[in-house]
Amino acid sequence: MIDELFRRQRAGDERVLDDLVAEDMVNHAAGPQGRDGLRQILDTIHHDLGDGDMEQHHLIADGDLVVQHLTLRGVHRGSSMPLLAGTDPTGVEVSWTFIHIWRVQDDRIVEHWACRDDLGLLHQIGVWPPASKSTR
Repeated sequence: MIDELFRRQRAGDERVLDDLVAEDMVNHAAGPQGRDGLRQILDTIHHDLGDGDMEQHHLIADGDLVVQHLTLRGVHRGSSMPLLAGTDPTGVEVSWTFIHIWRVQDDRIVEHWACRDDLGLLHQIGVWPPASKSTR
């Protein structure tokens, strides 16, 4: 199911979340909840990083849990997500790595956890590490 989610997202299938994600999915990562919350998060990422591509590195399943390791590539063209708030779009090509844990029940994704390389993304657009202030 997670591989199907990945393939259909890459293909731009706008119905994939309706078909695979429970309406009341619990998102343990930061952000809005449910299917519509996940849609909002993905729309924001798309707005900020454009029509890049994704590469799936690993997909590991154990019972009802699936671990997905992937990299999202795009161009920093907006800063509407909280992570990028206050930064000017740079036009820089970026790659952002994630590890997702999904729980599947009754042919629907019902829970989600995530670990993201946020500092790596911020470094690529030039805002990390923060500029040091001189003490002279």
